[in-house]
Amino acid sequence: MAAWSDGYWGTSDGLRLHYRDYPGRADRPPIICIAGLTRNARDFEGVAERLSPDWRVICAELRGRGESQHARDSASYVPATYVADMEALFVELGLDRFVLFGTSLGGLVTMLLAAKDNQRIAGALINDIGPVIEEGGLERIRTYIGRSQSWPTWLHAARYFSETLAGIYPKWNLEQWLTFAKRVCKLSSGGRIVFDYDMRIAEPFKAPAVAREIDPWATFRALSGVPLLVVRGAHSDLLSAETLAKMQAEMPQMESVTVPDVGHAPTLDEPQAIEAIERLLARVPI
Repeated sequence: MAAWSDGYWGTSDGLRLHYRDYPGRADRPPIICIAGLTRNARDFEGVAERLSPDWRVICAELRGRGESQHARDSASYVPATYVADMEALFVELGLDRFVLFGTSLGGLVTMLLAAKDNQRIAGALINDIGPVIEEGGLERIRTYIGRSQSWPTWLHAARYFSETLAGIYPKWNLEQWLTFAKRVCKLSSGGRIVFDYDMRIAEPFKAPAVAREIDPWATFRALSGVPLLVVRGAHSDLLSAETLAKMQAEMPQMESVTVPDVGHAPTLDEPQAIEAIERLLARVPI
């Protein structure tokens, strides 16, 4: 298992956010990992342990997740704020060139960062998200996000996830469900297993939709010219096969991989994803 160090950075509104820093070669751009809506740095444990020390891997935790502080104002739990927070991280670490790995929400943040300045992005992985997000998947997320739950043991939590998420990871065994539970949950001060995010992130997510000021396809096209990999779960309810095909047509240099027997979202620990990541990194200019 690769060792990591804990790092912290500050935001414009005074929060202290956390990242895991896995050591790697200084002559290569670091890989910055950004997790999904309710997830944290542990989502990328497998990725980081495989790639370090050949690559430095920095697993950022967005505000309200993991060891990052919770926002004072829940209205700040929106992509524009996450982009600003990531920009502050780049300044804190003195990074002017990097590879971005983004899962779900992290993929949207990756595209928005590219729209601001794609010259600094040496490569990008977008995991199970795209310019068109299926309403069925969003509705599924709305049914559970922000609902506080707890379990007496890790085994109880793992069995809960194995029942409620069986359609997303139908071939997982109990050991994999235990790993999943330990990635998405934490042990509370009261000795119960609980979700590891601020329940208030659900508030802006569930708010009535407003007209978009940003063209999502234009944001995606900002990755033009960047070595790019898009990973999709075969049973994803957020990124459709049709949208992925349109993304491929828009971006001929992009590689796309569909992971079988997985919904939203692949863990990036699947053999197909591992091999595709190796191909992506081989395309990154050193």
